[in-house]
Amino acid sequence: MPIPIPDALTESADLARTKAQQVRLLPRYLLSSAFAGGYVGVAVVLLVSVAGPLAASGSAATKLVQGAVFGVALTLVVFAGAELFTGNVMYMLQGLSARTVRLTQLAAVWVASLVGNLVGSIGFAALVHAGGTLALGGPAGKPGPGEAMVASIVKAKNAATGPQLFWRSVLCNLLVCLALWMAGRTRSDTAKLAVMWWALFAFIASGFEHSVANMTIFGLGVFEGTATWSNLARNLLWTVPGNIVGGGMLVGLAYSWIGRPAQPVTASPEPIPEPAVDAELAKLVRQP
Repeated sequence: MPIPIPDALTESADLARTKAQQVRLLPRYLLSSAFAGGYVGVAVVLLVSVAGPLAASGSAATKLVQGAVFGVALTLVVFAGAELFTGNVMYMLQGLSARTVRLTQLAAVWVASLVGNLVGSIGFAALVHAGGTLALGGPAGKPGPGEAMVASIVKAKNAATGPQLFWRSVLCNLLVCLALWMAGRTRSDTAKLAVMWWALFAFIASGFEHSVANMTIFGLGVFEGTATWSNLARNLLWTVPGNIVGGGMLVGLAYSWIGRPAQPVTASPEPIPEPAVDAELAKLVRQP
């Protein structure tokens, strides 16, 4: 059985307080955030590596496979321990709602984790490019299926309008933070893996926008010559706010309100009975 929502909120608020303390040790916090960016990058590279050949052959199972493999992202973040911006938007807003953190602490955690995620994502993309991983499996002198899929994904993201990117990122982090929220309401590691897998499967197969995953996608595109840094900047301009709304407000603040303790109902005072009037006295009063 999931733990009660108020208890989960208490744990989330305590976690927000811990994050606010950890960010004061900035170098360590940035390294943890860089790891999270790299862990999401692992999922991105796995996705394009296994789904690229399917996309090249026109397989209808492409999105199914993409969604099925992306769960490794949160598995690494949660079980290895790392600071992911898209999860922190939920935790810190719940902490702010519970008054375990201040607004300045929330901003510090958000900015530090976002910067660290960016550094880790780009660094991991550079390592993948240096190893020629995505070029494997392709004809000599032509892009490999992984490279072709990266180019295709980048092209589709660049073609999307700003509002489309925003709303897709709202829906994305709604699911990502639901994954973390559900995982936080269970004590079983098996259950945590299951709920995170299903939520991430839904977001990837549906084609939603995750700002940190996009850092690796566009980083790979830049190194492969199919994207520019300005493409990444434009994407983050829309997806970061959308991720904040989807995960922070639609999950974090919404459940903070749902789980807020109800105000005690005060019973209305009992009416004071009128004193009994002596029947004989009443008769005398009525006599003329």
